Amino acid sequence: MNSIQFTQIEPQQLKEEIASAVKGQLQNFFNEFKHLQPDEWLTREDVAKLLKVSISTVNNWKKAEKLISYGIGNRVYFRRSEVERCLQPLK
Repeated sequence: MNSIQFTQIEPQQLKEEIASAVKGQLQNFFNEFKHLQPDEWLTREDVAKLLKVSISTVNNWKKAEKLISYGIGNRVYFRRSEVERCLQPLK
């Protein structure tokens, strides 16, 4: 059984303890919230600008399945997170 005990504590110290606990909880909330944000959709032009390459290079990477693409009608879209994930570290 949990019980609450009050001890003599300075008001400033109590304030700091509460602020520290709230800050920790808010940090946890924001970290979880970041993962829940919807993914941004990019066009071929957006991907080309982001990676500083030509649109034909984006098309070649798409055909080579280096980039995963999605389509609606004649439109081609890429998920920003997947484009960023395709970047590989150089040795």
